Amino acid sequence: MNGIRIAAGLLVVAALTGACAAPEQPAEAPMAATQPPTETLTPLLQQALPNAPGKTFTSSIVDFPPGARATPHRHGEAFVYAYVLEGTLRSQLDDQPTSTYHQGQNWVEQPGAHHVLTENASRTDRAKLLVVFVSNTGDALKVDDPHP
Repeated sequence: MNGIRIAAGLLVVAALTGACAAPEQPAEAPMAATQPPTETLTPLLQQALPNAPGKTFTSSIVDFPPGARATPHRHGEAFVYAYVLEGTLRSQLDDQPTSTYHQGQNWVEQPGAHHVLTENASRTDRAKLLVVFVSNTGDALKVDDPHP
């Protein structure tokens, strides 16, 4: 019984701190070393909107390790709000100029926008976003571009 309590406590600590172990990579996979790290998305709250049938509110924390870059993507028909909790991020939507956002700054993305660049501007410090989606119920929140 004590072993279960300790294991559960460790799981809670890992979930609250965002810590998670990366899976071990086989030694014969040199490509992995050349790929930049990617972001991780941790959902916080998902709630159907009672005054907007067919719409869902979702809030998430998106964590960008140093040097991380997201695959170009879209958020379907979701309206997106992003707030920088920590660090500095570069972002580019569609054919607009690249913007740099620092802790405390925010932006919105219109439904259907193509997010061609999202990256941590630092090679040494992590960056975190609070992201809020208002989406069609059941839609995927992020759809990566197909790989060429």
